[in-house]
Amino acid sequence: MSIGETACSYAALILHEEGISTTSEKINTLVKAANVEIESYWPALFAKLFEKMNVEDLISNIGAGGGGAPVAAASSAASSSAAAAAPVVEEKKEEPKEESDDDMGFSLFD
Repeated sequence: MSIGETACSYAALILHEEGISTTSEKINTLVKAANVEIESYWPALFAKLFEKMNVEDLISNIGAGGGGAPVAAASSAASSSAAAAAPVVEEKKEEPKEESDDDMGFSLFD
């Protein structure tokens, strides 16, 4: 994550906490007040994001992993077509037998 992304993220969280609407001007004002230099496009990108998405929704879904879903769906679609072509065979692994004390010629109570 770049400095611009981090600064705009914190600015958006501050604005949300204070109940102030998230606009590019307000994000830019907070970032400049913090003496952080960022590229000029970051505030506008974050403002557009928060026009479409609610900050609370983004915070509550932080561990949901929403970014990886389309890739997983595409790979599962490819694997499901391959699975339909070939029957699924489950391999049974034999567990190694543990050596007992009887095999060694002595036991705990001899």
